[in-house]
Amino acid sequence: MTTGGITGLVLTLAVLLVIIAGIQPLARRLGVASNVLLAAVGVAIGALAAFLLFTSFTDVFNEAARAVVYLRIESQTVITIFLPLLLFQTALTIDVRRLVEDIAPILLLAVVAVVLTTASIGLGLSAVFGVPILGCLLLGAIVATTDPAAVVAIFRDIGAPGRLTRLVEGESILNDATAIALFTVLMGALVTARATGIEEPNADMAWQALSDLGIGLIGGALFGALTGRLVVMLLPLLDDIKPAEATLTVAAAYIIFVTGEYGIGVSGVVAAVVAGLVVSAQGRAHISPENWRHLLAVWDQIAFWAGSMIFVLAALVVPRLMADVDLYDVLTILALALFSLIGRAITLWLLLPVLSMLKLSTRVTHRYRAVILWGGLRGALTLVLALGVVEAPGLSDGLKRFVAVTATGYVLFTLFVNGTTLRPLISWLGLDRLSPVGEVLRRQVLALSLTDVRGAVEEAGRRYDVSPSVVREIAQSYARRADQVTSDTDVEAEIADRERLGVGLVALAVRERGLILDLHDRRTLSTATVDRLLRLTEALLEGGRNEGRLGYMRVVRTALDFERGFRFAYWLHRRLRMDRPLARRLANRFEMLLAFRLAIQELRPYVDERIRPMLGRRIAELIADMLDGRARQVAGALDAMRLQYPDYAEALERRFLARMAERHELARYDTLAQEGLLDAELYDDLYRGVTRAQSRRDDLPRLDLGLDTDELMRRLPLFADLGDELRARVRQLLRPVFVLPRTVIFRQGDKGDGVYFISSGAVEVRIEDRRIRLGRGDFFGEMALLDNRPRSAEIAALGYCQLLFLDADDFRRLMRRDPDLLETFESIARARAAQNRSAAT
Repeated sequence: MTTGGITGLVLTLAVLLVIIAGIQPLARRLGVASNVLLAAVGVAIGALAAFLLFTSFTDVFNEAARAVVYLRIESQTVITIFLPLLLFQTALTIDVRRLVEDIAPILLLAVVAVVLTTASIGLGLSAVFGVPILGCLLLGAIVATTDPAAVVAIFRDIGAPGRLTRLVEGESILNDATAIALFTVLMGALVTARATGIEEPNADMAWQALSDLGIGLIGGALFGALTGRLVVMLLPLLDDIKPAEATLTVAAAYIIFVTGEYGIGVSGVVAAVVAGLVVSAQGRAHISPENWRHLLAVWDQIAFWAGSMIFVLAALVVPRLMADVDLYDVLTILALALFSLIGRAITLWLLLPVLSMLKLSTRVTHRYRAVILWGGLRGALTLVLALGVVEAPGLSDGLKRFVAVTATGYVLFTLFVNGTTLRPLISWLGLDRLSPVGEVLRRQVLALSLTDVRGAVEEAGRRYDVSPSVVREIAQSYARRADQVTSDTDVEAEIADRERLGVGLVALAVRERGLILDLHDRRTLSTATVDRLLRLTEALLEGGRNEGRLGYMRVVRTALDFERGFRFAYWLHRRLRMDRPLARRLANRFEMLLAFRLAIQELRPYVDERIRPMLGRRIAELIADMLDGRARQVAGALDAMRLQYPDYAEALERRFLARMAERHELARYDTLAQEGLLDAELYDDLYRGVTRAQSRRDDLPRLDLGLDTDELMRRLPLFADLGDELRARVRQLLRPVFVLPRTVIFRQGDKGDGVYFISSGAVEVRIEDRRIRLGRGDFFGEMALLDNRPRSAEIAALGYCQLLFLDADDFRRLMRRDPDLLETFESIARARAAQNRSAAT
């Protein structure tokens, strides 16, 4: 490209960006979606350019008009440049955990509905207009992609329900992947059919198409999951440098898309979407909250540019594609709209209720379904795919025109008919209004806020010596509004306790998540702990929202359980004698319990200051009781670990306080710099000093399980009188074992495999309905070896225990070598047997 050509291209893009910027406030003032206005402006620019170039009206603008009319937009180039960015950003900003709640209906709409819509359009148009079915199916795949931007913008403007927005966003992000994969398969089949002279698809072609589609979707999902996880692992290595983190994710979006689509033969669209979802779900715990917000802001700007630019560029070619439209084309477009609605309606009213019947999804109301049906707007991606058909070699000119004109006309139909009537439809269905519970809560929040504002006005008047009459006038206006709202609101009378409790528990979980992110921002928690805590707070939120108190408390009970990863680390310790994974899990658990304790301490004032005024005394007291129960459980679990590892608990608390001090120190330097008391050089020097100290404390302190055999033997009086030679021999035979609370060490009836010596902790002997507690210095398991019988009792750990294990064969050899030790074991065994017989009688 020449210098002049590059200059013209850059100038054209800059002018388009100016137009895009100006459209945003105009769309807001007109109350229409910006994409609808972008499409209108793009089409208008294209039409005006064609008019100026091909008429004798004036020749002044011919060069500019020629640049627009003959603007070469290659579909593959546009897809490769813009699509990875749009897909990755949408996936990155979506709430993955809320998405998973509705994954069944979303997959139905994004996969099944795309296939049904494609089939409905293909069969319908082929039957009515006599167009070959492969061409009609290709058209169906092209128009199956939905553009959520305009719909979601309308939803947010009018305050549509969150679940409705989530369903539309979730459908759009996944149906693009399905539709593009289906388009690719059908395009290949059409080219092959034309080359071989086959007019209609046969069974072999259909099977091959389905096979290619399945491989593309599943392979893309697996590739996206692996690469998304790799991106998450790389983020912490960038030293919290915001531009580096944003750059990595942008590069990853392109690498994943291009490698998947053109390198390994899977769907690059699916790969980019899944990778974005993985980063969205896991990335927040791997970088600081401030950096995460910056990352999302960067991606929002990138997506705005990419989405707007692709829309305008695609709209510019509309006049060229629709240059010779006739009545037949109009009828085809209307028929396409009808068959598309039929395909989606079958999914929404026949298949979607089946999910509710099978308990795979909560019910989607008829009003939601009507909005989803009418809100299936098509956009730039449909135009780009249609342009790809026009550019494709090996297809007839008639088919190219049929696809281009019909798809383009349908895009315009959905934008200017569906798009402009969607807002009135939502209002008519009442989806822009708060629920009765929401309306009462709104009035309550408004009353509390107005009262707070009145106090702030009076305080500001006193501080800044404002005229008392002015202060009184403004304050009284807020007081009157607050009194009016308060008189109309009785939260306890108008909202049932169960509903208010659900609202309070959701607010509590949201606040707890904020506290965890605040601790993460202070660098007081490790990445693994932050990730687990965020997952737990999300579970608390969903439990409170969906099941109220029962759901919330169920999560509370399971939060302190040892998760599967912990159990696997424990299995590695017991079976393979690998201690490091268990030590790391214990360290993370210790940190998690400390974080829970801190969060619960902060939540109690929140209940008194926020929940009590908003939801009433009874709900606040109930929530406070639940918090007290949580606090007791956490304290018990934490005390058990403190007793076992007091030095480690102290090290964690020292690390936490040091982090807090460093954050306060940095905040102080920021304040002094903003006040002009520190110049840039001095500020940077002080800042580097603190960050160097932070880096030395980044890693979680290593936890020593305390399984040194010599140290454990010194705690056992049984071995105190052994001679040095025998002690050394016994030491070689003993194996240290760490046991978790509530772990069953062996059960009644098990084969005796050895003897256990308690160096620390306590166990419980369970014989029928009797319970006997053994502690430090005791041993158990010897009776089965001495009597050659199965275990006579069940033994379970009451807390964290450090044991020494002596194998059965080694035990017998040791007893033969030391008669005194044998006598000690036998006397204790006789006493225990007598005790058991006495208790039995």
